[in-house]
Amino acid sequence: MNQTQQAITTLISQVEASVIGQSDVVRALVIGLLTQGHVLLEGLPGTAKTRSVKSLADNLQTSFGRIQFTPDLLPSDVTGTEVYQELNGKPQLHFQAGPIFNSIVLADEINRAPAKVQAALLEAMAERTITVGDKTHVLPELFMVLATQNPVEQEGTYPLPEAQMDRFIMKISVDYPDDDAELEIIRLVRHEETDPKLIAEPDTDKNNANTNIQLDPSIVMQARAELALVEISEISERYIVALVMATRKPERYLASSLSRWIEVGASPRASIALDKCARAYAWLQARDYVEPDDIRAMAHAVLGHRITLSYDALADGVTQQQVIDELLDYVVIG
Repeated sequence: MNQTQQAITTLISQVEASVIGQSDVVRALVIGLLTQGHVLLEGLPGTAKTRSVKSLADNLQTSFGRIQFTPDLLPSDVTGTEVYQELNGKPQLHFQAGPIFNSIVLADEINRAPAKVQAALLEAMAERTITVGDKTHVLPELFMVLATQNPVEQEGTYPLPEAQMDRFIMKISVDYPDDDAELEIIRLVRHEETDPKLIAEPDTDKNNANTNIQLDPSIVMQARAELALVEISEISERYIVALVMATRKPERYLASSLSRWIEVGASPRASIALDKCARAYAWLQARDYVEPDDIRAMAHAVLGHRITLSYDALADGVTQQQVIDELLDYVVIG
């Protein structure tokens, strides 16, 4: 394991220390960061979705912006707007940047804002630019949108359209913690109530376990450069293609229920995302090559939200995750 991998592993450990019982979520956030992708977190209230994002930003030497999506939010509240000013008696328009101009952007409860506000994120997520008026503004080099939503409460919400769901490299389901993790959460919050860093002067004890070292963004850029060097064999490439094609042409697997469950399959963005995430997963394992298990490990997060379920699947209560399970069972390697 080289120095860059050690630094990223330290980042994961530090975030996990403040987000108990959600190691898979933390790893997914870091993979999204390394692959220059955006991540959608879906889970019930209180499952540390916002805390996970905030903790990741706190452990990076970079800017963080939070946007609370509400029904009355306007696109300019996200992107920014041109403000009228007078300078030396001359009128002029000055662009006032919105919260999207941060490196780590939390779109909290993204499905509570109407479509025109959700669409304000599309250019930023795809092109990493924002156009206001006749001017295009470039976003930071390190830029990532992390969105959250509640899977149960749908009253007064605006479901994300398929085109925008496809912009997220992964969708992560955040579950409740188990018994032991719940106990650790209680103890962690109790400790934070008396943490000197929160209620008094900064803690200067070098032996304090809560003293974290912020990671310089240049390490993330170096990690991204190393990801490009991770090798993937033709067999693994064809496995990725076979998985994605199975969502588009499920009739190839007559012995499965795929053709009955899938209405619309995944787009080419799914193949690209699965390749990137598999290479990132392998790199985090200190390997410079991709194994089929790396692809399988990322399949649920990458493919699930890109599949539109049929009426039969919805009627039978079949979930997207169950479809991916079926997919992995029937699509063979090689």
